[in-house]
Amino acid sequence: MASGLTIIIADDHPLFRGAMRQALSGMEGNPAIVEAGDFSAARKAAADHPAADLMLLDLTMPGVSGLSGLIALRAEFHSLPVMIVSAHDDPATVHRALELGASGFLSKSAGIDEIREGIATVMAGNIFTPRGFVHGMEHEPEVAALLHRLQTLTPQQSRVLGMLAEGLLNKQIAYELGVSEATIKAHVSAILLKLDVDSRTQAVIQLGKIGAVAA
Repeated sequence: MASGLTIIIADDHPLFRGAMRQALSGMEGNPAIVEAGDFSAARKAAADHPAADLMLLDLTMPGVSGLSGLIALRAEFHSLPVMIVSAHDDPATVHRALELGASGFLSKSAGIDEIREGIATVMAGNIFTPRGFVHGMEHEPEVAALLHRLQTLTPQQSRVLGMLAEGLLNKQIAYELGVSEATIKAHVSAILLKLDVDSRTQAVIQLGKIGAVAA
């Protein structure tokens, strides 16, 4: 790989971040490492490093529930490849992560060689999944329909939904996104319509269904 790479490690466990840093330090090009210990820090790291080449994202961090973090990051930083790193590496979780835009999935049980192989695979523009993973598994009808609805959301709507899942109020979301509260209310109305629910609470519950296996 070429030099000058920047990789963001988003995980709330310092020891795991240290292990990942050690694994990455042995890779060609010696990539620069940025660490984030919670979801807010991960978003800030992505914003502060717009040219970052990859984010390694844990699914269970403070400030985010399951795959909702992936949805929010893919909406906000759509040019940043995100590779999920999780101890929850069952086929259903892997499939859902890939359908929601993950560039790869790495099990936390992977050894250093597999970690390096996975990152090199994603950096080369390919999808990496845990060894033994079988592509093409069909989702249960309810989940498949929900995934389809989530994919109809605009990037801004996805960002708003992710922030709703964090428990933020409309005025807080408006402040974070630099728009009016009326604009956020319009986004929330559109989200409810697209997800076929009647309240923001139900929208968050729906979002939780696709991340429940990793929460």
